[in-house]
Amino acid sequence: MHRGPSSIVLSQTGGPLYEQIVNRIKEKIAFEEWKEGDELPSIRQLAADLRVSVITVKRAYLELEREGVIVTQQGKGSFVAPDVQIGAQLYEEKMAGHLEEAARLGSTLGMSEHEIVSRLRKALDDVDDALPGPPKTFKESQ
Repeated sequence: MHRGPSSIVLSQTGGPLYEQIVNRIKEKIAFEEWKEGDELPSIRQLAADLRVSVITVKRAYLELEREGVIVTQQGKGSFVAPDVQIGAQLYEEKMAGHLEEAARLGSTLGMSEHEIVSRLRKALDDVDDALPGPPKTFKESQ
């Protein structure tokens, strides 16, 4: 089943375009919009739809293939690979990026390591308070 790129959105400020394409496709697979065996748009079609170069999309597809996320069959196209488990990996990468950005912002604001960690604990407490069930402290979750 061919998947259209209509919901793939790229940003001028979101980093290299090929990386954005890789990340959007991983998200579609992680959130099961695209499933094992689903056909991806052709490189030329996706390049035209996203208004980027064929080389950019080809680089993204090569990266996805190298990571085992997609498989390409000569003359048939590219497909979501069988048994792809990227949901947890994608969340881990996203979380690591957010934590690095939080640390960078805290340092830029002149915050100490203790202040940054304290803010993270407060954020954890706020999330715990929003979840149903008995409250859980930061130390209990370690």
